[in-house]
Amino acid sequence: MPHFTMDYSANLDRTVDFDALCRVVHAEVLKTGLFEVGAVRVRAIRCEAYAIADLLAENAFIDMSFRIGEGRSEDDKRRTGEAIFQAVTKHLDTLFQTPHFALTLEIREIDPALSWKKNAIHPRLRKKNS
Repeated sequence: MPHFTMDYSANLDRTVDFDALCRVVHAEVLKTGLFEVGAVRVRAIRCEAYAIADLLAENAFIDMSFRIGEGRSEDDKRRTGEAIFQAVTKHLDTLFQTPHFALTLEIREIDPALSWKKNAIHPRLRKKNS
């Protein structure tokens, strides 16, 4: 962990560089110092079918979900969420200049008793950094 997912309305394809946005989020996650680089996953998922608000074709959304393992304080989670939300908001500034865009972020803690992981990236990066 952490896994950061952005579901977005397909009509944003022509205005948002999602590769760049994923890298913005990735950098902010690492800046917190709370997560190992080998654990960070950021992805954007295009939603073809959606119905937003009053159904205007211009309406668009990005819904961000950040799933993290347990062990961080409420303050750490809040500061992390605020930093990510601020960086994404800044990156998408032009979208907020129209009355057709909605951005959301939710952080969820994963129950370790119900989460299984196997990661071959961690050993490589840990060895490289030692």
